[in-house]
Amino acid sequence: MKRQNIQLNSQGKLKHFLTIDGLKQEILTEILDTADSFAGVTEQKVTLLRGKTICNLFFENSTRTRTTFELAAKRLSADVINLNIATSSASKGESLIDTLRNLEAMHIDMFVIRHTDSGAAHFFATHAAPKVAVINAGDGRHAHPTQAMLDMLTIRRHKGEFTGLRVAIVGDILHSRVARSQILALNTLGTSEVRVIAPHTLLPADTRSLGVHIYHDLEEGIRGVDVIIVLRLQTERMRGALLPSEHEYFQLFGLTKKRLQGAKKDVIIMHPGPINRGVEMDSQVADGPHSVILQQVGYGIAVRMAVMSMAMASQANPGATV
Repeated sequence: MKRQNIQLNSQGKLKHFLTIDGLKQEILTEILDTADSFAGVTEQKVTLLRGKTICNLFFENSTRTRTTFELAAKRLSADVINLNIATSSASKGESLIDTLRNLEAMHIDMFVIRHTDSGAAHFFATHAAPKVAVINAGDGRHAHPTQAMLDMLTIRRHKGEFTGLRVAIVGDILHSRVARSQILALNTLGTSEVRVIAPHTLLPADTRSLGVHIYHDLEEGIRGVDVIIVLRLQTERMRGALLPSEHEYFQLFGLTKKRLQGAKKDVIIMHPGPINRGVEMDSQVADGPHSVILQQVGYGIAVRMAVMSMAMASQANPGATV
């Protein structure tokens, strides 16, 4: 018997948003369409989540993601609680399940959770009360689905349909929850070709099974592509001896204006931020005419509004199936 996706209710609607894995193209397209409808909502609020309380539970540092989740919730007219983990009971050894039960007793309607452990958001969703929604804001190396969907919205707004596109993802694929979610989303949405470009040491052993083309030469990998997504390189990878130095990484995999000449003339450059200038790309590229990096940040609010409103609408439906 096929196991039902915990993210969906019995009508197939989004109930939690934990990963791209297992979601059909129709769900991802609905998220993008809904986000498009919210893209113009800035100072004027909508009232879809009035009376609802959303708790941001960030066990890992974040600036962009937490801020855009908070802004998204407020623009939907929800009440927002930002739990300070450094001074919370969790820092004193309280278990995740006890944290969940205590917060549920305060009548929280939705949790947005970021955690260093892969599977933390799924654990929360499995044990949450039936009418409580859980959104994954990044868990370990596993998934960062809302980042992937704001990247997809950026691509669709600048390139239209996914069919016919060549997309290259450059950098630390091995440790990146963003890259895994991006690859799943691009393939689900029908992207013609997804490439990954990285040193051998920063690729997982099962990379080919992800449905991508592998390159170890940057100039060869970006030849003829429509979209380049550059990943952030974390400095601890240097200390872990996975790379010889930041300087050498930039010499081999850093994106420069000269190297961009091999891509299509209307290529767009994306990055989930924050950028290490002079390591992942130079400033001429980061601030150049092909960069849509700041637009990505703005789309993050619309995508998170879409996911929150869809999950909350589904929770109001009695057909829940956890």
